[in-house]
Amino acid sequence: MSQGIRKNHTDAFKFKVALAAIKGDRTVAEISQMFGVVASQIYAWKKQLESKGAAIFADKRKKEHQQESVDRLHRVIGQLTVERDFLSRVLDRSK
Repeated sequence: MSQGIRKNHTDAFKFKVALAAIKGDRTVAEISQMFGVVASQIYAWKKQLESKGAAIFADKRKKEHQQESVDRLHRVIGQLTVERDFLSRVLDRSK
């Protein structure tokens, strides 16, 4: 038994195939023959594009705002850690 050679397809190629499948003007069998990819792979890429395609239009400002919040929280955590360590040393000296 020989195993087939695995092909590494570029992201652009996967997108092109999945988009052709979503358009629906050709059957998956035709697309499979046209691009030389098995039908199950086309279905997987199509599903991936449908589920994650909305991320292309995601609001980038929301991500920036979240990053600002994370940065601010990290600063607060750092400050509280320094204060805790200082108070811990002071209390240890007073014993």
